[in-house]
Amino acid sequence: MTSGKLFSCYPEDTVDSALELLVQNRITGLPVVDAENRVVGVVSDFDLLALDAVGRVNEDQNLFPSADQSWQAFKEVKKMLAKSAGKKIKDVMTVQPITVRPETNLEDATNILIVKKIRRLPVVDSDGKLVGLISRGNIVKAALAARKASAAANN
Repeated sequence: MTSGKLFSCYPEDTVDSALELLVQNRITGLPVVDAENRVVGVVSDFDLLALDAVGRVNEDQNLFPSADQSWQAFKEVKKMLAKSAGKKIKDVMTVQPITVRPETNLEDATNILIVKKIRRLPVVDSDGKLVGLISRGNIVKAALAARKASAAANN
């Protein structure tokens, strides 16, 4: 779990400010909190850019898009960014996100991430306040550490 300095945003923040936070910190999503730090939503890079409209699979199933397709995708992203100007996070966030508690075990959290096909789980206390975040990256790091520990124990 990631804890300590957590990046989050507020429902009234602009899409542009959240995009800036994602880019500066090399992250792909944020918990959305209210003034009391209670989780009220989550927002991802896909929510912010509306990439689902751009990320269609090529009809011809080519691995790499043609230059023409790449240019079209660039124009679509540019158009989506223009549409997002002035929008607030509350307009694009996922409300009532799935959350877990600090005592949730890693196996259960992993199962939620896989089954629900999500990238991050806000960790909240009994009042719903943000105390951490479990991401797929955290799961991969924990799995690698477990494999290394198992290999070391077998030697």
